[in-house]
Amino acid sequence: MTPEAILADLVACADLPGNSNARVADCVLGHLRRAGLEPVVLPGPERDRVNIWASIGPRDVPGLILSGHMDVVPVEGQAWTCDPFRLTPREGRLHGRGTSDMKGFLACMLAAIPEFRAAPLARPLHLAFSYDEEIGCRGVGHMISALSGLAAPPSGCIVGEPTEMRPVLSHKGKQSTRLVMTGRAAHSSRPDDGVNATYAGAEMLLAIRDLNAALAAKGPFDPRFDPPHSTAVAGVVRGGTAVNIIPDRYEIEMEVRSIPGQSAADVTAQAVRRLAALVPTGAALSVSHEELSSYPALPPTEDSALAELLQRLTGQAPLRSVSYGTEAGLFHAAGIPAIICGPGSIDRAHRPDEYIRPEELAACMAMLRGLAAELAAA
Repeated sequence: MTPEAILADLVACADLPGNSNARVADCVLGHLRRAGLEPVVLPGPERDRVNIWASIGPRDVPGLILSGHMDVVPVEGQAWTCDPFRLTPREGRLHGRGTSDMKGFLACMLAAIPEFRAAPLARPLHLAFSYDEEIGCRGVGHMISALSGLAAPPSGCIVGEPTEMRPVLSHKGKQSTRLVMTGRAAHSSRPDDGVNATYAGAEMLLAIRDLNAALAAKGPFDPRFDPPHSTAVAGVVRGGTAVNIIPDRYEIEMEVRSIPGQSAADVTAQAVRRLAALVPTGAALSVSHEELSSYPALPPTEDSALAELLQRLTGQAPLRSVSYGTEAGLFHAAGIPAIICGPGSIDRAHRPDEYIRPEELAACMAMLRGLAAELAAA
């Protein structure tokens, strides 16, 4: 099948992160089995979500992983001009949720299987499909922990996030956290009888703003990134139920994006210390926090072999860094060199009328054919 035909099948599976991924997993498994492979299904601890692994070529020698996530972000609140879960060709573009991020790469992985099998490969290619990447790369860690039973230690990993087929060497890490302030409700006519959690929340919002300003002013800095420092932002706030009730709960969901060499958890810890300081001795206000998601940064690898390979296959010089994150940081942390390279553009990801172009899929297929030739000649 062509990558376009497979992409249409994948786009029709509207499996969102944090929920069962049975539909898209069944679709991927069907394509793998029809292509003659014997995939391994790796259930996650959530029990309703799975990772999928398939190998082509000898499994007793180091090979390369092609990695991508099956989940997509929601479309609620977005003004789509076509059905987001039906691949829609229009004016040279293929529209649909996940076309760029990142079912386009998955479609190419699946479409290239006959060519991989015909190579034949002296070193293996492993196809890795993970779940819940969009809410903190939650699935791929379970797959990485199972690798020792699946194949010889891989020599590298290509994560196919949309980079316009330009290899990317590094990215920032991330940690998102929910901060909770709990006060005491009262009638608004007697505000002194209550403890207004929104006032504590306002102070915390300013503290996060100031933390971000301090990171921008004092660093540490890494000029490979834009911005060249870690960042801290408040993204979601919740508080209050009615104007005539003193709010007894306020929540902030904040996010830290950290440069390599600075832990996102260390930056978050500064905000958590400020949160604790909001509570004076004997006050009715209480606070708590919980991690929502996290993944490590991807530092540039000291081994240039993978970057040189992708530059040779794509004809594009590597990009030093991006500020968004991927599962590549988790592969790196597990001792597997990783690089990011895939069709489509991150600028289209998560937006209404997301799309990919057929020529971008063709460029990815050309890269994969070249990769097969490299591994056959190894």
